[in-house]
Amino acid sequence: MSSNSSIEWTDATWNPVRGCTKISPGCKHCYAETFAERFRGVKGHPYEQGFDLRLVPGKLGEPLKWRAPKMIFVNSMSDLFHDLVPDSYIVAVARVMVAAKWHTYQVLTKRSGRLRDLLNTKLRFAAEQPHIWWGVSVEDRKYGLPRIEDLRNAKAAVRFLSVEPLLEDLGKVNLRGVDWMIVGGESGAGARPMKKEWVLQLRDQCERNGIPFFFKQWGGVRKKSAGRRLAGRTYDEFPRRVTNPVMSATDCFKKAEEITAQLGSAEIFPLSLLKANRNEEVFC
Repeated sequence: MSSNSSIEWTDATWNPVRGCTKISPGCKHCYAETFAERFRGVKGHPYEQGFDLRLVPGKLGEPLKWRAPKMIFVNSMSDLFHDLVPDSYIVAVARVMVAAKWHTYQVLTKRSGRLRDLLNTKLRFAAEQPHIWWGVSVEDRKYGLPRIEDLRNAKAAVRFLSVEPLLEDLGKVNLRGVDWMIVGGESGAGARPMKKEWVLQLRDQCERNGIPFFFKQWGGVRKKSAGRRLAGRTYDEFPRRVTNPVMSATDCFKKAEEITAQLGSAEIFPLSLLKANRNEEVFC
């Protein structure tokens, strides 16, 4: 976990899964892939296998170590709902989030159909926890808007949209059941442009519907110089966060052992997804 994330809308990141595969236009210039591939072949590095999908069971219990409440972006370097991640592993991740409930979790996916299906079945125990926020990426009309419908049909206490990178005018969006919207432009080499009117239209829709609006960045090759001010101000709005007590260190350890036992042997997972992860620290 990174305790000092540079992502504007979170405090920390937690990656019990690493790596992913592209499924839509929003993935074209994936920052996580670019970062991970820089270290492919570097022996002993967490991304020695580049952006190949891998489970990291040793990272499962990390939130239980954090004594101070944090906003945690779950799998900033992957997608928890990737087709190759076993249901049992996703359930284990959710059990940790439910146990370490003094944090607020932000779970974001492009695999909205699987998110919907699991939140309505195997993840029902976590779906309606108000400290766990479930979100989908929305980059355009063709791929992004259907994800909103999947999210709306999932039983979740808090739903959010990460409209980043915003690649076109989304028009009027059905925001029923949505609790938060993040909007941002693409950054880095080859960044596709985002028009101001696209952003303003989404901001106005959020204001009309009483939805907190967070404007992350304009993006571009030099995103810092472009900044994140919109119409003369910054937008840093969030949904209301709940406050829960911090578990004692003893109870934390017991919960970690319990989740490990429920998960079962790591050998139930494909060896190809576990390669080079066995020496990583497990629980607090």
